[in-house]
Amino acid sequence: MTSKQKPQAETPSLDAAALAQLYANIAEKSGELLNQYMARGAKGMPAFNDELGIAKAFYETWQRMLADPMRIADMQMKLWQDYTTLWQQSMLKMLGQDAAAVAEPDKSDRRFRHEDWQDNFLFDHVKQSYLIAARHLHQSMGGVEGLDDQTAKKVDFYTRQYIDAMSPANFLMTNPEALRETVNSGGQNLVKGLHNLLEDLSNSDGGQLRVRMTDTGAFRLGENIGASKGKVVFQNDIMQLIQYAPLTDKVHATPLLIIPPWINKYYILDLRENNSFVRWAVEQGQTVFVVSWVNPDGKLAHKRFDDYLTEGSLTALDVIENITGEKQTNVIGYCLGGTLLAATLALLNAKKQQRVRSATFFVTMIDFERPGELEVFIDEQQVSALEKKMEQRGYLEGSEMATTFNMLRANDLIWSFVVSNYLMGKDPFPFDLLYWNGDSTRMPAAMHSFYLRNLYLKNLLCKPNGVTLAGTPIDVTDIKTPAYFISTAEDHIAPWPSTYAGAQLLQGPVRFVLGGSGHIAGIINPPAANKYGYWTHDKLPAKSADWLAAAKQHPGSWWTDWGKWVAGHAGAPVAARKPGSKRYPVLEDAPGSYVRQRVE
Repeated sequence: MTSKQKPQAETPSLDAAALAQLYANIAEKSGELLNQYMARGAKGMPAFNDELGIAKAFYETWQRMLADPMRIADMQMKLWQDYTTLWQQSMLKMLGQDAAAVAEPDKSDRRFRHEDWQDNFLFDHVKQSYLIAARHLHQSMGGVEGLDDQTAKKVDFYTRQYIDAMSPANFLMTNPEALRETVNSGGQNLVKGLHNLLEDLSNSDGGQLRVRMTDTGAFRLGENIGASKGKVVFQNDIMQLIQYAPLTDKVHATPLLIIPPWINKYYILDLRENNSFVRWAVEQGQTVFVVSWVNPDGKLAHKRFDDYLTEGSLTALDVIENITGEKQTNVIGYCLGGTLLAATLALLNAKKQQRVRSATFFVTMIDFERPGELEVFIDEQQVSALEKKMEQRGYLEGSEMATTFNMLRANDLIWSFVVSNYLMGKDPFPFDLLYWNGDSTRMPAAMHSFYLRNLYLKNLLCKPNGVTLAGTPIDVTDIKTPAYFISTAEDHIAPWPSTYAGAQLLQGPVRFVLGGSGHIAGIINPPAANKYGYWTHDKLPAKSADWLAAAKQHPGSWWTDWGKWVAGHAGAPVAARKPGSKRYPVLEDAPGSYVRQRVE
């Protein structure tokens, strides 16, 4: 070999036995899936049914677009000009000259972070071609005049879903990182990726693919996740009540109740020791109680929103009063749990009962006029179709709600895992938050229907006497309980301007705080992490933009701010309390049996 000759790249060594076993597993799973598919096919394919109204929305959009040929011509001309510029710039770059990009991804877009997307002429051209097409398609479909608001939002949302799905990062031949891995591994990544795909298909319901986001085998409830020491001190049909063991000799007199959403499991607030809000609150001298909602089946189809109030929040207050001897409790409500908390306060207020000393709302909407992108999934047609499905089985399947939430952040929660699992052939990484995200729960048909119709569709909760619960008309605008609202700047489920509107409804003293990040990461933000920061402002002006303009930014976690605030409503120190009482003896160890009921 001469000095000018480059050494030949060595072919990666292959473990023949391991590869043969992998092929055997693939063949076996493929056969099983083929048999399942044939069995379903024998029953006949269902007729097309536009339950979500997507086809109707796009049909109307295309009709209006075709009625304006001059606009179509203008859009085509602008697209052609951008592509012409791209070709010119690409030729300059191919010749070694500097050339400004025609289209750049957003700084938060992680799909194009591999160096070849910038340094390689071909892949840079592919990336920019995609971004140009995506931009023009989005602008074209989003700029059609004459559509009603709901149709326009639906078209915009599903256009973005299509654009995200067609990203060159999602395909082997246009993903430089996947191609490099294919060469370096001798194609083993593709074989392993096919194995992962078949594994996910075999574990999915009805053949609908459920992409694994994390290594579920790495977590064990009560051991390395949801492991804070406590006892179940009460249970009924819809919830278990957990009381946590103290970590201090003295505790605040006023106990603390946490009401999580029943869309997911409560242990989002008790993941690992270093990011557990529950453990941190106990360390601050709080006597912490947490509601753990049941994962309902068809037997609980009749349970209503009223039942979650009377058998959930109100019953929890009764049990806590008996165990601690305190007539008032500080209460936290997270997301939908916060909406239930607002309804509970309004009902107590209507009955002249002062049982809640302070209320904290985690990313909670009370006014649903602007519910964000979830609005795309909620109109009369879609709610009616959903009600028909729920009537058949008595509940909303948890995986269906999980898919909806994942679509709101498709690149992060769907396509990034498709690339990693199937193109790169990687096994999912163990991540506690994603484990929790996949541990979805069902929702009773009657409750979910009431919630969608009266809160989302009609927005009645914020109207005086707009909703009647447990036989009593309620008025959230008459609530005088001191309240703390924590919302997050990047929340795609409960947009902070909407939660801000809800905070303005209450009559008592309100502290509104805005944290960084999103619906989950912005809340599960322990002080030790020193991330994101938060904004505060002592006043509550009419417009959320005015609040933000005058707000002061602070480093670190909002937990410390809330800790100081709630301490002012927590009473004098008393001796630490052990879980349970004579009337409510310990039933089992935390995290309890309800939280272990998984939807597979």
